[in-house]
Amino acid sequence: MADVAITAAKSLFIVLLVVQVMGLGVFFERKVSALIQDRIGANRAAILGFAGLGLVNTLVADPIKFLLKEDVVLAGTDHLLHFLAPVLSLVPVLVTFAVVPFGDVLRVGDRTINLQAADLNVGILYVLAMVSLGVYGVVLGGWASNNRWSLLGGIRGSAQMISYEIAMGLALIGVVLTYNTLDLQEIARAQGRLVWGWLPAWGILYQPLAFIIFLVAGVAESKRIPFDLPESESELVSGYFTEYSGAKHLMFMMSDFVEVVLVAALVTTLFFGGWQVPYLGRDGFHFPGGATLGLPSLAVVVLQVTAFALKVIAFTWLQIVIRWTLPRFRYDQLMRLGWQGLLPLSLANVMISALVVLLVERGA
Repeated sequence: MADVAITAAKSLFIVLLVVQVMGLGVFFERKVSALIQDRIGANRAAILGFAGLGLVNTLVADPIKFLLKEDVVLAGTDHLLHFLAPVLSLVPVLVTFAVVPFGDVLRVGDRTINLQAADLNVGILYVLAMVSLGVYGVVLGGWASNNRWSLLGGIRGSAQMISYEIAMGLALIGVVLTYNTLDLQEIARAQGRLVWGWLPAWGILYQPLAFIIFLVAGVAESKRIPFDLPESESELVSGYFTEYSGAKHLMFMMSDFVEVVLVAALVTTLFFGGWQVPYLGRDGFHFPGGATLGLPSLAVVVLQVTAFALKVIAFTWLQIVIRWTLPRFRYDQLMRLGWQGLLPLSLANVMISALVVLLVERGA
């Protein structure tokens, strides 16, 4: 029972962390875009005169509005598929966070708790499997709506997501070759090593090209500008979920923002040390030159979780800025970038990484 309770607590923590970052991301989405476009942004809704710079509008008024709206299902639609589409869009993204480590270990008495909801030694394969399921929500959303324009958005989305998933998977192979493991927790721990005695061995040092490919493919997977062809508000209103309202529409919107947080969490874990704080070990800081600073286990965990959250927030903010500063690709440009740009680069990165690893092992 204790193990079940611990697993449930870790799962609840990571879900609450994701929801909080997502809510903060929605607020950033409005305010950062307003700053970029020289306008105020959401600020009308208030509680007893308190608007909170748009927080009440974003985190209180909008969710209530969505949840209280009528769930309209048009005539001629498949009701079961119409219901499953938003579920299949949101749930796979949420469960992917189960393998994302948000800290190292927490010692409570004689028990050592791994700060990861699901301790899988094939975490990267799990991530790819769950991410690939998101395409079903997009396709079913367009198909079940009985609307030719929604169907067009679904077709656009499926072609786009399949194209960029290939480059994303190949980018991850470079990371796997570098750290010789599929376990995200072990990848994060391996980045705690020091290069030349002072430089943290984060993935960005070994795989800079893989980082660029993964970030671009991740933005494309989340279907945001400049890769928002499945929606293309100026053409299709909301694309594959035009005919959705109320809570179902909210689930589609949530899936987009949760995907943004997921991309930020994976980039953090794979390329920027995850929960690692430079020179911080399980018993405290160990600085170059031999200086140390001991810390209790709980303080170390708090620093690790805080570092992980701040990195995720930074990459969430970066994706929001990208959306509001870049124009949308044409569809042929989008597909050309995926197949003729990212795919050859990712294949070249895999071959170069394999060659370097082989030479290092033979040299050792």
